Amino acid sequence: MDSKLSQSDDARARRRLGTSIKDSLRALTVELSLLNHNVGGHLGLRDVDLDCLDLIDRHGPLSPSALARLAALHPATMTGILDRLERGDWISRDRDPADRRAVLVSSRRDRGAEVYAQYATMNASMDELIAGYDAGQLTAILDFLQRTVANGKAANERFGDPT
Repeated sequence: MDSKLSQSDDARARRRLGTSIKDSLRALTVELSLLNHNVGGHLGLRDVDLDCLDLIDRHGPLSPSALARLAALHPATMTGILDRLERGDWISRDRDPADRRAVLVSSRRDRGAEVYAQYATMNASMDELIAGYDAGQLTAILDFLQRTVANGKAANERFGDPT
């Protein structure tokens, strides 16, 4: 009988922990959205513009259609975003050397420091937080985060292509 109670208690504790983890992820989503909104506001960028700039920085250079797919945005919407980013001198659009008819979008590296400076406080506090964990714990955290990202991508795929 004690074994069944123990298993039941363990199951309840795991459900509570699972709920707390999901609640914390929701709270993190809100805080990071607010941070990005504040950074974008300080730089004169809309939230979606900052998101696209980040995608270009991490995955670029890339075509506007590839960026639209990554951002899950309609190509017409992407054109407006790229126009704003180019006017603000955040990106450049250059001919693709492999196909002169195509265009590749690249972030302006000289402007990247402006963006990164806005995240300096958050990055420093994250470095301090990470320093408090050993390599095994960090490996588990990284695995959890990577699997959570994969689950998020899979959940988003059910909405289909916005084009």
